[in-house]
Amino acid sequence: MIGEVHRRAAVLAGADVVGVMASTPERSRQVAEAWGVERAYGSIEEVCDSGVDVAHICTPNASHVPYALALMEAGVHVLCEKPLGVSLDDARTAAAAAERTGVVNTMPFAYRFHPMAREMRARVQADEFGAVNLMHGTYLQDWLLSPSSTSWRVDPAAGGPSRAFGDIGSHWCDLVEWVTGDRIAQLVATTSITIKQRPANTAASFSGPAAGDVGPLVDVTTEDSALILFRTVNDVAGSAVISQLSAGRKNRLWVEVDGMHQSAAFDQEHPEELWLGEEEGSRTLVRDPNHGSPEQRRLSTLPAGHAQGYAQCFEAYVADSYAAVDAHDGHGEVPDGLPTFADGARAAAICDAMLTSASSRAWVDVPA
Repeated sequence: MIGEVHRRAAVLAGADVVGVMASTPERSRQVAEAWGVERAYGSIEEVCDSGVDVAHICTPNASHVPYALALMEAGVHVLCEKPLGVSLDDARTAAAAAERTGVVNTMPFAYRFHPMAREMRARVQADEFGAVNLMHGTYLQDWLLSPSSTSWRVDPAAGGPSRAFGDIGSHWCDLVEWVTGDRIAQLVATTSITIKQRPANTAASFSGPAAGDVGPLVDVTTEDSALILFRTVNDVAGSAVISQLSAGRKNRLWVEVDGMHQSAAFDQEHPEELWLGEEEGSRTLVRDPNHGSPEQRRLSTLPAGHAQGYAQCFEAYVADSYAAVDAHDGHGEVPDGLPTFADGARAAAICDAMLTSASSRAWVDVPA
């Protein structure tokens, strides 16, 4: 699913997609033919030696860091899906290599690129919002609600030791830290595995429950849900509920920040709007390229009332990543708000603290 999202965004941003590497050489040839691209790579070494300027890594999580390291050492700019590796050590290794090699390195914490998320950040960090006193929200999905649904993400060998939090909780934490400019310093967490066994056979993410006989079952060791309470560097309290078993919630990333004068809330399932609260009432802002913060206007590529959604925010992420490549080559500047491997390592640190806390049932410090 996400490989096609990357390809579309790359083409729209002006890239010449020259080749693809899939799970096997045969699969690479099938996708290359379907996409109408020239090369079907048989290995990551072939990609590194191909002379490409940029590579997008859209593979299962366990391969992110090995592929990213090989590409960066070869001087290739990298856009890598999150999470950045399946352990904190892996993520830190990749972030250090990115800094050392100096190539452009970005990660699709793409919800930053919704125009109204940019508007929220501008308003939360403005003086009239007042000092932040609370951060809270949820990220809820239902695509694994059926016991017959599965994916490579369920397997810790491919997806890592955390599933729900590592996959979508990382988005929530990145967005709340980026919007507020404050960081989670301590947290306490609990997790749940409600569906104890799932089919051993894998399936495409978000493909729904398997029909008929699902075959042999395996024990599930990655969480269906995770809850965290936290305090930030600025001693602000917060909470988040993360779930992949919330019926009817397809992709509900909700972030609310409450300040001493105003509150603001963003709901990814209604990305054209930003809710603003004040003591005497509330109002809803609608995305509009003629009003609001400069970044909201920059990312508003359609007139007000012509809905922009996830595809457009992902396309903006890729376009800004390519602008960073141009800046690396001496043309233009790096756009604001671009998430890098340092942000990926940050997400890994929060996830590691969550797992440690859930296991120990204690408050855990999150490394700066």
